[in-house]
Amino acid sequence: MGAIYLLEGVVRNYDWGGHSFLPHLLRIDNTAKKPFAEYWMGTHSQGMAHIVDQKGNRITLHELGVSLPYLLKVLDVKEMLSIQVHPTREAAIREFALENRVGISLDSPTRNYKDQNHKPELMVALGPFWLLHGFKPADQLKTIFETIPEFSPLKNIWESEGNQVLYQLVMEMPQQDVNGMLDPLLSRLQQEDASAPFTKDNPAFWALRAAQLYGNKGNIDRGIFSIYFFNLVSMKEGEAIFQDAGIPHAYLEGQNVEIMANSDNVLRGGLTSKHIDVTALLKHTRCVGIRPEVMRISDSNGAPAWFSTPVDDFKLGQLFMRKHEKYQLQGMGPLILLLLKGSVELAWSSSLATLKQGQLAAFWDGEGTLHLQADQDTTLFLATSAIHRGE
Repeated sequence: MGAIYLLEGVVRNYDWGGHSFLPHLLRIDNTAKKPFAEYWMGTHSQGMAHIVDQKGNRITLHELGVSLPYLLKVLDVKEMLSIQVHPTREAAIREFALENRVGISLDSPTRNYKDQNHKPELMVALGPFWLLHGFKPADQLKTIFETIPEFSPLKNIWESEGNQVLYQLVMEMPQQDVNGMLDPLLSRLQQEDASAPFTKDNPAFWALRAAQLYGNKGNIDRGIFSIYFFNLVSMKEGEAIFQDAGIPHAYLEGQNVEIMANSDNVLRGGLTSKHIDVTALLKHTRCVGIRPEVMRISDSNGAPAWFSTPVDDFKLGQLFMRKHEKYQLQGMGPLILLLLKGSVELAWSSSLATLKQGQLAAFWDGEGTLHLQADQDTTLFLATSAIHRGE
């Protein structure tokens, strides 16, 4: 399969997506104002990419016998999305089989495990990006309990029992108790915000937004507890963060490129209109306090720069090329190139192609040399697996 293949991914129209970023990137008309949340580029059964030949014929990668260990995505997070956690591979195998035995169909909205794989993931911000990531360290959680009077009844429980018991308590708390604790908090925050609006670096900003988005018939979303208990992380364009199995997180706002093991296993606990399974979330959540590790790679200077992760399922790199600049890639495959901006000419043996904004190229044969020449200042993302990166 020593050739250049042009790909088309799959758009996912989840309700938290924006209306313009992905349509602009992909050059798709969106006069219907559908939410364009995610663009999937891989071989997952829920979103299989296609190869497009010169005649415009579309063939799935499955039909070509291609199976990728990773799934590449672009996300546009207009509205905050769910408090979630991903299982380990061993847990996914076990729980997938259990849901099959009890007869939950793969397309059921109450299905938690869509496959038998883990879902570690790396995301790179394409601009200002906000997310929740893991539990706050103990000193920062202590400050929360000392400065948020509505949470004072929880302080002794946390000090004596720790994060896990605290989190289980608030996530399994009867709804009337959730309302009883969060309603006074939200009322106070609304009054304070009216006189001096909160900024995005304050959990109060996101708590008020969550209450507005996910309040349901007077029932306050318990995901607001997580907004205060988890690290609130602000990222700049080009910064990245890795999220392993068991690390609770939630994307709040912004656009990113994301790569993960080829899985769609998501256990949700709030801030969503999708299926919530608190028991499953708690079963797989690591409740230890962490300090987020935000990564950044320097300008690649005409060579790919790779983000470091502890998994073999995927590697993600960036390549910045100035107009007329040339570069060669050798021994790369299976490789997907995503062109974020600019234009680049590709040549591999006798196979030629031009890649423009939002387009994808794929290479399955790791032998030979891929030649690239930028027609404009160009930004490329490169997705592969560690075992094929020539390490």
